[in-house]
Amino acid sequence: MTESVVTAPPDATLAEVAGLMRDRNVGSVVICEGGRPVALITDRDVALAVGADGVGTSDRVGHHATHPIVTGELGMDLEEAAALMVQHRIRRLPLMDGESLAGIVTLDDLAVRSGDLHLAQQMTAEVAKAALPEFFFHQRGG
Repeated sequence: MTESVVTAPPDATLAEVAGLMRDRNVGSVVICEGGRPVALITDRDVALAVGADGVGTSDRVGHHATHPIVTGELGMDLEEAAALMVQHRIRRLPLMDGESLAGIVTLDDLAVRSGDLHLAQQMTAEVAKAALPEFFFHQRGG
């Protein structure tokens, strides 16, 4: 888990969030309102909004973030977090300590910090299959 979660309010601009991502060297920002996470935006979300959809960098991030957000609990074990990520097809899971955002766990965290390469590969494959079932179906000749 990474404890220092980068956050922004829903009215932050895409440019502000992109700057946070660059400066803090992260691929996602948790959008918080009143101290509670309400959405999550990734570097891919920003790139697609600006590059593919043609919105301006002054557009508000809340319009392009994924919501509602799926969160886990700080005390959950690795297998629970992994199952939740696969179930919801997510690569990043913010963790709550009661009402407070305590950290975030990513697929990369699971691969690097768990030391279980097989688990990380299996999770990555399961999240990808859940998110892109048509791709995997066609790859197998179905």
